[in-house]
Amino acid sequence: MKRALIALLLFCGCATSAPPPSSGPQPGTPEFDIDSTVLAVYNVISGPAGRRDWDRFKELFAPGARMIVVKKETTVMTPDEFIAKSTPYLKDNGFFEHPVESRIERFQDIAQVYSRYESRHASNDEKPFASGVNSFQLVRDGDRWRVMTILWQEQTN
Repeated sequence: MKRALIALLLFCGCATSAPPPSSGPQPGTPEFDIDSTVLAVYNVISGPAGRRDWDRFKELFAPGARMIVVKKETTVMTPDEFIAKSTPYLKDNGFFEHPVESRIERFQDIAQVYSRYESRHASNDEKPFASGVNSFQLVRDGDRWRVMTILWQEQTN
């Protein structure tokens, strides 16, 4: 009985001293840099009604990048065309989009990030007005990751 109690105490002591599970990519890894780039896109387009930092937005994209929205008809845009199309709406409306869950897959200098999102008009809105999936494709450009494509579709049910 004593041995069983000692073994149980040792097991419990070891279990409680284990490090907590990882909550995302670790700093210094390519996956961390990829995740940071994706989060930067979300951060630039999100905010209260008004101006966005479109220069920062454009820096996040590789030359030749495309943004593709799938609706009844698929629309393909450059980042500049996306800016022109969305600026009037964002000047008059708050828009806060954030990832709910993301998955990164990487092979050498290319990466795919599958990111479920929610959109709100105000950061403290209880419920999102929209949700869907953003599919980011990124390429390594020197020592940084840049977005090559964002393909997205809003949930419609």
